[in-house]
Order: sequence, then structure tokens, then C-alpha cells
Amino acid sequence: MQHLEFEIQKSVLMGEVLLFGLLGKALYQNLDKDWLETLIQEEIFAEAPFGAEQAEIKSGLEFLQRWTDENRDGISDTQFEALTKDQLHLFIGPDKLLVPSWESAYFNQGRLVFQEQTIQVREWYARFGLAIETVNHEPDDHIGPELSFVAHLATLGLQVLEDADDQNLESILQAQRDFLGEHLLRWGPAWARLVGEHAETDFYRGLAHLTHGALLAAAETLQIELPKEVRL
Repeated sequence: MQHLEFEIQKSVLMGEVLLFGLLGKALYQNLDKDWLETLIQEEIFAEAPFGAEQAEIKSGLEFLQRWTDENRDGISDTQFEALTKDQLHLFIGPDKLLVPSWESAYFNQGRLVFQEQTIQVREWYARFGLAIETVNHEPDDHIGPELSFVAHLATLGLQVLEDADDQNLESILQAQRDFLGEHLLRWGPAWARLVGEHAETDFYRGLAHLTHGALLAAAETLQIELPKEVRL
């Protein structure tokens, strides 16, 4: 592998690790004020490590940078309460669930979870040595772990890239194509649109656009034909 090609591939994979890993954590863990303030202090949303030219990513960074600027002196109790309320409002309840965060819910009329998609995703994780530590017994096909799995595959890709193992690298890249095409790209954009419609804070509006943009950028980078659910 030529040096320039190596550096480009390394940069892409590292960008995926950083962006998909960040999104997976932000959308799965319980809100943590200290972690959020670390994002602000380290200017995490000043630029994107992957897909920087993607329009949805630019929109997401605009929302998140505005949120950063508003909280630069520390997240007040009032601001943190607003984030918590928005998280409950969007993803938890107790009122009508506005944005289901599990893949299965997007493929049946009753929005049921723990369906065939859950099992398929669990098998993907196991195939690549990843065991998801579920939060509150969440189904495996939650948006957060699925995004983290893309980062996990990119990490594996970096490892075989350093070993100059072209055959295994292509296998990892094909796994990314297949997982994104069969799973995240089929429902992630719909999830992102719902969050964008219903979110009441710039933080969650920004994460919605950033997630949508990351998925579209990955599809472009890996040359994945967008599923019909996305093209409509």
C-alpha cells in the first residue's frame, strides 16, 4: 500500500472512530454534566473529524457550537435540567414516545422492540467480538450501540491497516458496508429527522443532524447505495 493511500485510509478510519464513537456515547449513556462540560472545554464541536463537507454535519456542528458557546462558563442547573427534560421528552416518556431509538420499532406498525432486527444486530456484535453492556436492559439495536459498532469496526480496520493486511482490511470495510446498508442506513436517517422535528434544545438538534450526516458521509466514503428507505 502506497504511503499516501495509507495515510488517507488511516485518516478516514480514525475519523470514523472519533465521530461514530462520540455519537454512540452521547446517545446511549445517561446525561453526565462533567462529560458534557469536557466536550465544551475541549471544543469537540468546533470541527468534524469525518465527513466535514457533508451538509448535515455542518448543520449539526452549527447547533452544537451554539450550544457550546451558550455554556462556555459551565452548564447551569437550569440548562442541565433542560437537557434532561429534552432527553425524556424525546426518547423515554412518560408521555407518547416521540422518537423510538431501537431499529426494530421502525419496521412494524406496533413499534415493537426485541424483533428480528435485534437478533441480527446482536449477531453482528458477537461476530466481531463486541458485547454491548446494555443500559436498563435496552435491546441491542438501540441507535447508540449501533453507532458505536461502526466505530468498533473502524478500530479493527486501523489495526489491520497498521499490519499491512490488505485482505483483512477489505473484509472489515465490507463489514461496514453490509452493516450500514442492512441496518443503520435503513432507519438512522428517519430517527434523525424525528429528533430534529421534536427536539427542544440545540444539543439534541445538533446530534440529530450530526448523526444523519455521519451516516450519509459513511455511505459516500464506502460507496454504499442508499437503501430505498433513505431515497424516498
